[in-house]
Amino acid sequence: IGEKLAEIPDGALVIIDGERGDILVRPDEVTLAGYREKIKHQEERKAYYAELAPLPAVTTDGVRVELCANIGNHMDVDAALTYGAEGVGLFRSEFVFMGKQDIPTEDDQFKAYKEAVEKCGGKICVIRTMDIGGDKPLPYLNIDPEENPFLGYRALRISLDRHDLFLPQIKAILRAGLYGKAAMMVPMVISVSEIQRVQKLVEQAKVELAHEGKEYSDDVQVGIMVETPAAAVVSPLLAPYVDFFSIGTNDLIQYTLAVDRGNAQIAHLYNPFNPAVLRLIRRTIKSAREAGIWAGMCGEMASDPYAAVLLLGMGISELSMSAPSIPRVKEMIRSVTMEQAKQLLDDVMKMEHGVDIRAYMHKTLEASDAS
Repeated sequence: IGEKLAEIPDGALVIIDGERGDILVRPDEVTLAGYREKIKHQEERKAYYAELAPLPAVTTDGVRVELCANIGNHMDVDAALTYGAEGVGLFRSEFVFMGKQDIPTEDDQFKAYKEAVEKCGGKICVIRTMDIGGDKPLPYLNIDPEENPFLGYRALRISLDRHDLFLPQIKAILRAGLYGKAAMMVPMVISVSEIQRVQKLVEQAKVELAHEGKEYSDDVQVGIMVETPAAAVVSPLLAPYVDFFSIGTNDLIQYTLAVDRGNAQIAHLYNPFNPAVLRLIRRTIKSAREAGIWAGMCGEMASDPYAAVLLLGMGISELSMSAPSIPRVKEMIRSVTMEQAKQLLDDVMKMEHGVDIRAYMHKTLEASDAS
């Protein structure tokens, strides 16, 4: 909104339309009546979605996709499960580090991860190692200001450089794995050598835990976020070294398209349906399937029901999103066939413009739903 926010008079009635991105100041009675009807419709949809919560995300011809939730802390798990989440596809562990005066200890982290893993009740809980830097600095790490922090000293680059941070986190995740199905995911990967270094540190963490007499799980999957074009391009090389891929589209899109996703002036260029983005995603999923590992997605694109159909056609195994988005995606998946998803994918991969692809998906699926 910028400076226009100051132009809204104090006490004025305002409608905020989160679906359209509109703000209506002092709406007339006709507009108000229309929005009251929309609210009533939303409540009806909410009740309908509640009935969907216990049902699987399975196509009409029997192909199933796991729908998981993105969370910021262990307290978010209960709410996610009420929306029908089949586990946690992204636990943003940096929130365990934020708001603190010092680095959280191994035991502090263990308690947070353990509780999240337990709450998942045997369903997967993917814990991303700290994604610090970029838009999430930590004052106590004393990292020098950078001209372009999104391309700088962040995420795995800090972890591999600071074993005093990374080893306690790995150990905490391994210990939490005793209480359910835990997985560890590292962000901002660009090369095989980084994964090999992570694997050595995981083995070192196990040795240290055994020496300290602490029990840990030897069955914690280790995967990576595919959020750099480099990782997507070399995904055939990375796949043999990991247990899974989770595609982080928020960064993958902005790095692929050279579009700062926080810049309002170029927001129209940030499009998950851009052909370059779709090709990188398809390549990543194909690499995973050929290597016999699973591929998921934890970026915002996963919460788009229309994108979910294309991802289904590509062979995605899991989609993780903000919990309230789960019912809409589930509804869409349960309304299509795998054959339809593959046909739509074939159609859009021949198209040249992201805006046309988005429009085509909406038009085709809405027409199908109407019929």
